[in-house]
Amino acid sequence: MGSKRKGTTAMEVGADGVAVITIINPPVNSLSIDVLQSLKENYDQALHRDDVKAIVVTGAKGKFCGGFDITAFGGMQGAKIPQPKPGFASVEVLTDVVEAARKPSVAAIDGLALGGGLEVAMVCHARISTSSAQLGLPELQLGIIPGLGGTQRLPRLVGLTKALEMMLMSKPVKGEEAQSLGLVDAIASPYELVNTARRWALDIVEHRRPWVASLYRTDKIESLGEAREILKFARAQARKQAPNLEHPIVCIDVIEAGIVSGPRAGLWKEAEESRGLVHTDTCKSLIHVFFAQRGTSRVPGITDWGLVPRRINKVAILGGGLMGSGIATALILGNYPVVLKEVNEKFLQAGIDRVEANLRSRVKKGKMTQEKFEKTLSHLKGVLDYESFRDVDMVIEAVIENVSLKQQIFADLEKYCPPHCILASNTSTIDLNLIGEKTKSHDRIIGAHFFSPAHIMPLLEIVRTEKTCPQAIVDLLDVGKKIKKTPVVVGNCTGFAVNRMFFPYTMAAILLVERGADLYQIDRAIAKFGMPMGPFRLCDLVGFGVAVATGAQYIQNFPERTYISMLIPIMQEDKRAGETTCKGFYVYNDKRKASPDPELKKFIQKAREISGVDLMKLSDKDIVEMTFFPVVNEACRVLAEGIAIKAADLDIAAVMGMGFPPYRGGIMFWADSLGSTYICSRLDEWSNMYGGFFKPCAYLAERAAKGAPLSSPEGQAKSRL
Repeated sequence: MGSKRKGTTAMEVGADGVAVITIINPPVNSLSIDVLQSLKENYDQALHRDDVKAIVVTGAKGKFCGGFDITAFGGMQGAKIPQPKPGFASVEVLTDVVEAARKPSVAAIDGLALGGGLEVAMVCHARISTSSAQLGLPELQLGIIPGLGGTQRLPRLVGLTKALEMMLMSKPVKGEEAQSLGLVDAIASPYELVNTARRWALDIVEHRRPWVASLYRTDKIESLGEAREILKFARAQARKQAPNLEHPIVCIDVIEAGIVSGPRAGLWKEAEESRGLVHTDTCKSLIHVFFAQRGTSRVPGITDWGLVPRRINKVAILGGGLMGSGIATALILGNYPVVLKEVNEKFLQAGIDRVEANLRSRVKKGKMTQEKFEKTLSHLKGVLDYESFRDVDMVIEAVIENVSLKQQIFADLEKYCPPHCILASNTSTIDLNLIGEKTKSHDRIIGAHFFSPAHIMPLLEIVRTEKTCPQAIVDLLDVGKKIKKTPVVVGNCTGFAVNRMFFPYTMAAILLVERGADLYQIDRAIAKFGMPMGPFRLCDLVGFGVAVATGAQYIQNFPERTYISMLIPIMQEDKRAGETTCKGFYVYNDKRKASPDPELKKFIQKAREISGVDLMKLSDKDIVEMTFFPVVNEACRVLAEGIAIKAADLDIAAVMGMGFPPYRGGIMFWADSLGSTYICSRLDEWSNMYGGFFKPCAYLAERAAKGAPLSSPEGQAKSRL
């Protein structure tokens, strides 16, 4: 019995002589080898039929084509799916059959025309689109380049500069902008789309419209000298912005090959390079992140019960500081009416002003119209008491990290909020059981941990206790989706998943400094690895108080695996608190630009004298491993204790919560690429030299003894969720 086909196309010939070929592969009509083969067969049939004058290509159910089926790449990487021969799709099917056909074709685009979908549209001789359709080539987000002719055709349709922007930044355009660029020939309503495309195709047949093969257009391409300058600048920018990534440079090289040697040569180079990039570590990592992100909302034992999210009509937020105002911004952008409560008029107005400033920033950047700004801001109401809380469906507490204050707030909420209201806390570290100690409604207490700035950062850590009801989790998952956050459901413990994983991060870096490593070398090495900034620059940004508080909580809860720093208390004596005081591990000018501080040497020397340790010299590789392996070790504990459901959730939490480079696949995926045995042996070595801070946990040691991946399901403890 043959394997099940993955998608197809259907052809219907009208009385007007136009054959409409429809791509059918739900949910987004993605491409596959089966779809492309079916497309070729229908084209061959249409070309041989005397009653067919022209062809229209469209997608089923309002979606043209969302791109090539990404699961196929995983299959090719694991050798489960044979990789098609180079040029099969881009040259044999799309160029030599579709574009070279003796009958014209027009693409009718609605919904999505992304990746391979747009590449199919570009081989047609004209394109008609709805105004809301999205057109783009986002392949670089997956570590690959457009592989069906996109590197050659897009520059010829929109010009080199715009094509580079769309590909290198994975930046799609809407239908109307696509028309202004020349990517789309006309705009039609969804109801008239196919009919407009049919008429356009017949106009080409009757020579009333031009018959254009986009591969051979030259009017949008700059002169060779100018093109090379544009490409040279693009290479420099790519190396500056993503120094660890090769595929953006490959993309530029392939584009240049087509300009210098001709588009046909460019197609073959594109096919050759695409074939190799699929098997790179970068591609494997980014595809893992792609699927892991989509998998976070599937929670075993919760989302598979068939529970339907309740409608959240109104949300209340306690606290209008940076976090509270950021959360309020995210919610009103998602069209949720929000009540923002503060303790006095001054604090309340400051909170409302922050929300307004967040929205005005979007207007300034062209992401929001003035009309939309006013409508969005109208969803926010400021209050000084609990009277408006009597009909809210969810409350999010976002006050300072003070246990007694939070306990009093939750006790008050229980009195004023309706019985169905979800009681959520934005706490980043405090045990939810402790926060809800003075309440009776433990089944509706849940953590809604946003990351700062809350209206921008994509992660939402949903924290449940052993008593939180599944309905509250389902409801919060739905809210997270509607405000465009990626939710990760975790268990309740000090620091939850993200902060707990990264508690050892700064501690490890300080340990290295006190034992002789150069502080600024550490930050440079970690930034070179791919983090947005090094641990010391991060510490200055968030403030020493946060670093001390989180470190103290870690020590309190896990005393057997902590390291007590001498350096931070010494620096605090000099009133160093980071950016807020213009001096910390760095010094800052009036524009908050960081510079190394020569005075830091005396503080470090004093800490080393107190510690009385032997000094070490480290390579960048040593620094990365000694900083991140303790994070891996803690992630293993989080997994073993059932705080996280699956290793992939920790990968997404690290990428979206802490800025771990996505092209390394997340903290556990990266660790598995190095091997559990290697990581465990290194931690053992350092533990013997520098103490229990580095000691491998039982889960890691067990995995290493078997040579097994850290993310293998059989090695994980039964989830506490």
